Amino acid sequence: MQSIINHLMQLQELALVRDEQKISLGGARTAELDAAISAMKANLPKNIAALFDRLHSKHPTVVTPMAEGVCPMCGMKLPISLVQAVRMERDIHTCPTCSRILYPADSAPRWVGAKPRRSEPRKVGIARFSAQSLMIPGISAATKEEAIAELAATMEKTGFVNRADKLIESALRREGIISTAVDHGIAFPHVRGVEGGGLTLALATSAKGIKWDGPKGKLTRIVFFLTIPTAASAFYLKLLAGLTETFMTTEPRSAILEEKTQEGMWKALQKLTRHTIK
Repeated sequence: MQSIINHLMQLQELALVRDEQKISLGGARTAELDAAISAMKANLPKNIAALFDRLHSKHPTVVTPMAEGVCPMCGMKLPISLVQAVRMERDIHTCPTCSRILYPADSAPRWVGAKPRRSEPRKVGIARFSAQSLMIPGISAATKEEAIAELAATMEKTGFVNRADKLIESALRREGIISTAVDHGIAFPHVRGVEGGGLTLALATSAKGIKWDGPKGKLTRIVFFLTIPTAASAFYLKLLAGLTETFMTTEPRSAILEEKTQEGMWKALQKLTRHTIK
């Protein structure tokens, strides 16, 4: 049964990648992804493939890790008998509340950032997802592997997410499906399934450019690195759409690349996204 769960997780990832492509590349390569999704479905038992389709028609996330006896998608505390059954992995089990397919969580990265106090002002816009400490002007990386490693290390060092090694491993595995580099020298590497917390974004710029398998072999100069909790998978697409809309024209890209300090980059990012990211 573990092999079927792994198959479903890969299928879900392909479906999410297809949604990303529609947003960031205007539909490029979606036919290729559709064919891969159909091929993967054909290798599943018919009843499980039908279950996946039924759930996916309602939610982008169909398969979710069970963490500490709780479904992270709906917050349902699961009965002990179900928790034990999920851990045994002898059959497909679903959440009694939201119907998502459950699997036991492994040593996934965990969000460890401090939760805002009630007395603190409510954050708005991009400040809900990032901070000045997550800005890296003039990153030294020359390759996507080096860039992802430096961004992951920054997230861990600044106390937002633990296990930088797992972040790097997961981000590179995602890159292996289809490159996250898009037009205009931008890339959106990311890691799904980070336990707890909220969407977190780090930003790096490079004057020289980074080799990232971008369209037409162009170098990447702006890198948005995101960690995505399971429960935020759908909202991530909205954030991706907002960033894509913001930086599709030359002026905003030039503005962010001109900044040489963390403070300047953070102020510029907040200003540039004030109308596209709420």
